[in-house]
This record gives sequence, structure tokens and C-alpha cells, in this order.
Amino acid sequence: MPRRRQSQRKYLMISAIAERFDIHPQTLRLYEREGLIKPVRSAGNTRLYDTATVRRLETILTLTRDLGVNLAGVEVILNMNAQMEKMQVEVDRLLEHVKRGMLDRRAGVERRFALEKVVSAALAKADTD
Repeated sequence: MPRRRQSQRKYLMISAIAERFDIHPQTLRLYEREGLIKPVRSAGNTRLYDTATVRRLETILTLTRDLGVNLAGVEVILNMNAQMEKMQVEVDRLLEHVKRGMLDRRAGVERRFALEKVVSAALAKADTD
């Protein structure tokens, strides 16, 4: 099924991306070699750029062209951004847990007495040994 999802995505070839952003195709290849972008490949090994890769490229170009950041700095910034996004997901999950706990307390629900998944006897015995 994942293969079907990929075929429904819109992809652009390297020439279209280069023209759209007024950069040389070799620059795109350099960004790929440096690990900054990861275009997918067609059966004929053609680089194909999806929407997420194009957005990432826009960020890279903003950092390099407008802000003067070198590629090493771009890599650090992109990695930090990815870490911040992961941390935001964790914070959102924690907040949801706290909200659920507050709502449960208001409703008089005590989760500590809720049913829990039963561990198989073999696993339970192994844990006690």
C-alpha cells in the first residue's frame, strides 16, 4: 500500500526545480551529497522532488542566500529544527496526558484502578526471577 501513496504524490524533476529556484542542477546534487535533501529516485534513477523536499530546499535557500549561512550551519539548523519538532510532539502528548488526568479527576474517574493489560505468565515469571 505505501507504493500506492507514493504514486499519488506530485513529483518534480531536477530541471524543473533548478529552473523554479534559479539554481544550477549541480547545486541540487551537492545538497543531496551533503545530506541536506533526499529526493526519491524513479525506476530510471531520475531524481524526483516531492513537496516536503521542495519546502526543505526553500528553507536551505533562504538560509544560504538571504541569511548567508554556510552548508555546515544549514545542517545544524535543520537538525535542530527536526529535534524541536520532535520535542513539540512530546510536549503535546504530555499536555494531553495532563489534561486527560485533570478531566478524569473532575469527573471522579480514578485511572489507577483501571484495567491493565495482563502480561503472559511466562513473561511475568521471567520478570520475577
